Amino acid sequence: MENQEKHYTNRSGWLRAGVLGANDGILSTASIIIGVAAASSTREPIIIAGVAGLVAGALSMAAGEYVSVSSQTDIEKSDLKREKQELIDMPGEELIELAKIYENRGLIPETALEVATQLTAHNALEAHARDELGITELTEAKPLQAALSSGIAFTIGGFLPVVVAYVAPLDTMEYIQYVFAILFLIVLGIVSARTGGSKVLKPILRITFWGTLAMGITAIIGHLFNVNVV
Repeated sequence: MENQEKHYTNRSGWLRAGVLGANDGILSTASIIIGVAAASSTREPIIIAGVAGLVAGALSMAAGEYVSVSSQTDIEKSDLKREKQELIDMPGEELIELAKIYENRGLIPETALEVATQLTAHNALEAHARDELGITELTEAKPLQAALSSGIAFTIGGFLPVVVAYVAPLDTMEYIQYVFAILFLIVLGIVSARTGGSKVLKPILRITFWGTLAMGITAIIGHLFNVNVV
């Protein structure tokens, strides 16, 4: 029985968007709630601000991911179109270029040329897309997938601080939000690390540091204004 290796590169597109969305959902919503709570004596404006931030953030995140990844897709399509035309106009030069790539990777010139010749005969555009442009089925941009992953993850992440805002005592709202947000971020760091097949300590430290910084600055701003929101 063959022992198949487990790879995680095929998850990079949606995992990046999902982790980014969930991280922003937790951080931005918790930060908004902490900032409003620092200047409010009632729960209603805190909840409203949290929900508004959640909805706006999820839509903005999804739209932003779709637009940015679509731009990447446009670049990839443009490069492939240009490469396809070059294969028609100057196949000999393209063959030499491909062989040179393999030679630079360690093959002797004769072997590099033979590999390039065989791959060109099999599927020239695929060979150049993969080895010259770095475009493969695993790494190609998927705008809709990225947008959905990011938007849904943001909604889930942002929903958690709203729940905390609904049940936490008003007089300790800021501190409880901070503690739970850090806990949520730690869980996110563990989940993302496990899903991506990496160690958990570094993602947890990274996500906790930046989360603490973001929420701390927001709380300070709320205290500085010291406006009683009713």
